[in-house]
Amino acid sequence: MTLPRPVRKLAGSPGLWPLVFSFVFQCLVYSGSRLITAGWGHTDMTTAFDAATPFWPWTVAVYVAAYFFWAVNYNLAALNGGSGAWRFLAADALGKTVCLAVFMVLPTANVRSPTPDGAALGWLMGLIRLLDTPDNLFPSVHCFNSWLCWAGIRDRRDIPAFWRHFSLVFTLAIGVSTLTTKQHVIADVAAGFVLAELCWQAAGHTGLGAWYGRLWGRKKNVPL
Repeated sequence: MTLPRPVRKLAGSPGLWPLVFSFVFQCLVYSGSRLITAGWGHTDMTTAFDAATPFWPWTVAVYVAAYFFWAVNYNLAALNGGSGAWRFLAADALGKTVCLAVFMVLPTANVRSPTPDGAALGWLMGLIRLLDTPDNLFPSVHCFNSWLCWAGIRDRRDIPAFWRHFSLVFTLAIGVSTLTTKQHVIADVAAGFVLAELCWQAAGHTGLGAWYGRLWGRKKNVPL
């Protein structure tokens, strides 16, 4: 049986397995470190600014939509097989490694607002809080992923300008949603955005992206 052309193209993409590794590595970083630091003391970075930030439960829709945004932009940024794809994948791996180190050295936690009443909204917020517990907050992986999703495509002329501009606006909206759902504090958001940009720049200007491509055996696709 012949597979559909889009499936064959995906299977043949040099970035497919590194992208799968990216997902698995994030799960290990986020959940694995939590198991290790469960009994440790955690720092609460909540400031007066965070305390004054309104709790808007409806913005959980933006918070959840981030997962779909990542799925689209991680594929756009990682599956074209060029040097930009390896830069993106290397930046992602570097950032998640830094997150792991920070999660271990500086475990963080916060106290979240009560889950709101209401069928759909209450259920969705409750589900998110069940899956995304109030620890491993600094830096925000939500914000790291989102900023990197924008960085990875912002100079790609083969992607419509509308989507590149939307990606920046939506990335900022995701950052706001992490605050207005009380999932994160401002320090988490800032650290996530800054870390993503630093990793993107490092991967593009130090040869890290090219090295990461060669690590995955893509010598012909990754120039020095």
